[in-house]
Amino acid sequence: MLQEDPQSSLLYLITLALLGVGAVVWMANWARRRAITRVIGDVILDLRKEAFRATASHDMSFYDEHASGKVVSRITSDTQEFAQVSILLAELTTQMVQVIILIIVLFQIDVRLTMIVLAMLPFLFLASWGFRRWARSVIRRAMRAVANVNASIKEAVTGITVAKNFRQEEAIYREFESVNRQSYSVNIRRGFVLALVFPTLNALMFVGTAIVIFVGGLSAAQGAIAVGAWYLFLRSVDRFWFPVLGLSSFWSQIQGGLSAAERVFSLIDAESAVVQTAHLQVPKLSGEIRFTDVDFRYRPDEPVLEAFNLTIEPGEDLALVGHTGAGKSSIVKLVTRFYEFQGGQILVDGLDIRSLDLRDYRRQIGLVPQNPFLFSGTVLENIRYARPNATETEIGDLAHRIGSGEWMEALPEGLQSEAGERGKLLSMGQRQLVSLMRVLIQRPAIFVLDEATASVDPFTESQIQQALQLILADTTSILIAHRLSTVRASDRIIVLRHGSIIEEGDHERLLSSGGHYAELYNTYFRHQSLEYVQQSRAAALAASTD
Repeated sequence: MLQEDPQSSLLYLITLALLGVGAVVWMANWARRRAITRVIGDVILDLRKEAFRATASHDMSFYDEHASGKVVSRITSDTQEFAQVSILLAELTTQMVQVIILIIVLFQIDVRLTMIVLAMLPFLFLASWGFRRWARSVIRRAMRAVANVNASIKEAVTGITVAKNFRQEEAIYREFESVNRQSYSVNIRRGFVLALVFPTLNALMFVGTAIVIFVGGLSAAQGAIAVGAWYLFLRSVDRFWFPVLGLSSFWSQIQGGLSAAERVFSLIDAESAVVQTAHLQVPKLSGEIRFTDVDFRYRPDEPVLEAFNLTIEPGEDLALVGHTGAGKSSIVKLVTRFYEFQGGQILVDGLDIRSLDLRDYRRQIGLVPQNPFLFSGTVLENIRYARPNATETEIGDLAHRIGSGEWMEALPEGLQSEAGERGKLLSMGQRQLVSLMRVLIQRPAIFVLDEATASVDPFTESQIQQALQLILADTTSILIAHRLSTVRASDRIIVLRHGSIIEEGDHERLLSSGGHYAELYNTYFRHQSLEYVQQSRAAALAASTD
């Protein structure tokens, strides 16, 4: 019987050992990659949640300074960029372990040559550190350029109807091309800087390897080191440089993540201009609102309201009129706590508005802006937005109180009709009615309306007035009026000019006094009156007879 060759057994053993080591290495790499993927996913998930929560919490003055497209870029692109830092940190740990093991191996082979290799490390790290500030600056500019591209795209898509109406497709394309070209130039510069890092570090590594070859070759020729040991040392040094290169370039690679982190955390950490001194629970409000010596400005050098005083009684319907810039919208923004006032006091039912819990307080405010905004989804979902627990039956019954529900017959599927993005599948009148229904179902104590200036047909106008009457019957209302019917129906009209009240009273008294309100009436409201329409028709008839 043939005896097995000991050398063959050793060969089999080495082969099996190598296969085993390979399998272990593969499994370890798989586990490491899986862990890194999970970490990155968790980082992006949590970071985006925090960034979006902060975005939703910021007051309106924040959006005066930051374009929405740039905010979107911080939540999407920058969080993804920052997540890559997790990969770098994981790779850094692996590379440090490799470097430590290889240094031990090199010292075992030859101490003198190892010291020469280690003497090169400070030069590598200094070169990498030198690239740090340059790379940081370029990467920050590249991220701003991407944010500008996102903002340009968002603005173009949002305003595409206007662009097409005025045949400006080519103009918005040229504007985007300009922004995109700037982004291209910045990204090319960024790529150049980052691409320069590795060649520079490689050149330094080659210098170190050349010194080792020269010194080691002389030592081998003189018999100070065995040729085999010298060769093994060179092979080990070759493997040593790769993780060292990763460690050296770490600061350059991480600049993208750090720049992204700055932008994301500046979004999260931005301080709110609206400051609450307390968070008192808000009881059911009767709706008394009192402005006492209120000072307000959007910018330090642009006062809007100065020592402003106004009292609105519970259940009163107050109309604000005045030329653009008179301060009408500012009063509304202060009552809703979208902006912070700089002086004085605003009381609601005798409670300092700054001491109330904002969520509780805003639940009792119903707001319809001049351009009603509807979300993608059905008409029913948009009405229910203010009170998610409202039933379809309850909403349907309320809808039928407006023009016997005839406005819903114009909708293809009634309350289940799709509103479309920003409500684009509905007419302006239908959007206004849905917005008013949203307030009706909310049952607020204070109603704020900035009437739309767009004209609607008489039938829709009457339905809007019916919905308004339902709301006004149970609320304290502040109305920025653009319709004569709304002004006439108000309990009191406040006439504003340059942030000051110059006249107040009801429609008939103010009109008969012949003051500023009479001028506003002739400018904005008179053409809506029945008398004006009859006079216009009579004049047109007389002209045609002649």
